[in-house]
Amino acid sequence: MAEKRRDKDQRLEQAKDLSSWSQWRQGTRRTLRRLTEDGFEMLSNLELWRGDIHVIEGMFGTGILSYFSFLRFLVLLNFVMFLLMFGFVMLPIITAPHEMHRPFKTCSNYPSTSRRGLVVFHQHITDLLSGAGFLEQTYLFYGYYKVETIHFPKFTYNLPLAYLLVTIAYLFLSLIWIVKRSATGFKRKLVQDEDRFQSFCNKIFAGWDFCIVNDSAARLKRSSLLYELKTDLEEEQHILIYDGLPRPNLDDYLPSIVITLANFITPLIFSLIIQFEDYSPAFEIRFTLMRCVFMRLTSICVLLVSLWGQITSCQEGNCVCGYNHILYPCWESRVGQEMYKLMIFDFIIICAVTVFVEFPRKLIVDYCDCGLAKWWGQQEFAIPQNVLGIVYGQTICWIGTFYCPLLPAICTIKYFIIFYIKKVTLVNNCRPATRPFRASSSNFFFLAVLLIGLALACVPVTIGIAQISCSQACGPFVNYTTSWEVLPRTVSQLPAGARTFLLAISSEAFAVSLFVITCLAMFYVIALAGAHKRVINQLREQLVMVSSYSNQSTWLHNSTAQ
Repeated sequence: MAEKRRDKDQRLEQAKDLSSWSQWRQGTRRTLRRLTEDGFEMLSNLELWRGDIHVIEGMFGTGILSYFSFLRFLVLLNFVMFLLMFGFVMLPIITAPHEMHRPFKTCSNYPSTSRRGLVVFHQHITDLLSGAGFLEQTYLFYGYYKVETIHFPKFTYNLPLAYLLVTIAYLFLSLIWIVKRSATGFKRKLVQDEDRFQSFCNKIFAGWDFCIVNDSAARLKRSSLLYELKTDLEEEQHILIYDGLPRPNLDDYLPSIVITLANFITPLIFSLIIQFEDYSPAFEIRFTLMRCVFMRLTSICVLLVSLWGQITSCQEGNCVCGYNHILYPCWESRVGQEMYKLMIFDFIIICAVTVFVEFPRKLIVDYCDCGLAKWWGQQEFAIPQNVLGIVYGQTICWIGTFYCPLLPAICTIKYFIIFYIKKVTLVNNCRPATRPFRASSSNFFFLAVLLIGLALACVPVTIGIAQISCSQACGPFVNYTTSWEVLPRTVSQLPAGARTFLLAISSEAFAVSLFVITCLAMFYVIALAGAHKRVINQLREQLVMVSSYSNQSTWLHNSTAQ
């Protein structure tokens, strides 16, 4: 503090020699900087679940914190996706007059499954679980958006083009946002993994926040630091971590039920297997997660391949329009219903496991003195399984948003509720992990797994848009062969200059040039990172030398004094 006071006095002395204009500029710059910092602090206070996440960090460490931060990121991502779909697709239909498509007569028959007259209550429940019935002809599914143009006072809105561009936009936005967060996490991972001794020093000598004045906040910060130090020590000792439109009948639910049950059982099997394998803590988390991820994503692939096979299967008279229009008059809505059912059943399983498995286990362990209950013990919060669940749900959301435009809103609500479900079960049913793990590498790896899910989601969406003939009885692309056809047709109607520019940037020559420039930029960044790393190592060596010299000087001084 004395040194800071001397620096302040020195700045004040130097300011006396400046002109009034220079003093005013410096004062204004400092004021603006302070206002900017205060503004960012106010925005951070408005951050979703900020207090809850701090409490979780203090009670269970940064490893568990990484899961809830990851869940918060997906809530925000899905909310932005919903805003895109609502603002550019649904809102124009709601607010302005529009013209419906005039489809071809051959494949335009779209029998609705909605029920008329008196409907039994359980049929409403069935419709809510399947997406059929009264939900099929609503804003929820692709088939409802049978609109060609929307007329505003000064312009005409092309809904098919907007629908396609919004789909591309939400996939591209997800990619950019995930890569940006991954880059931040990768930097932290490199810094922390570079030198463990430096990590210990930073936490012991510079880890405390001296702005904390609240007792509860101080206890949480102390608990968090202890947890991180324990994680570092566990990593050093290499200790294993334990982690754990056909007739509506039962056949319609079998794919969703089977996939959901398989997704629930296989992580438990992998958690049992991993106990007998000797891996480092970080590698065990990643290996368990990758096993479960590929299992779950493979189940989605199997379902989609099966659907594509049925949609494109051609027999006598049922494939006049390029798809099986007799079995699937609106195949996009059917795909949307399958994604909707997977999302709903996944949420039901999460709630059911919490209520019927985790809470009874807590009660049995607390109030039963038998040996089996003591052996079973209180559960720990299994990070791989929980991360896997939300990655699986997000992959379904990316695939299904084109076919079920309100799926991001459903996913946002689902993850919002899951946050509180997981927080309650963490605080009440789980004990702190006896063998903790590092959060920095986990954050980066969670996002890397999410990128795998995004890459998988892009494949069926691209095939559905560019390869399979779109339905002629429903949806905004009734008068197009494929959904992608709306883009070149719109470009052909642009002025010559704009058309030439768009054709140029979509050509192979531009793509190759962009790829070469990107590779050169990547090589430059890699070389620059290597140079910075060498400079950091040199500075570290100099610090060690200065410290050794200082210690020797102190020892000689003490020896001379004695």
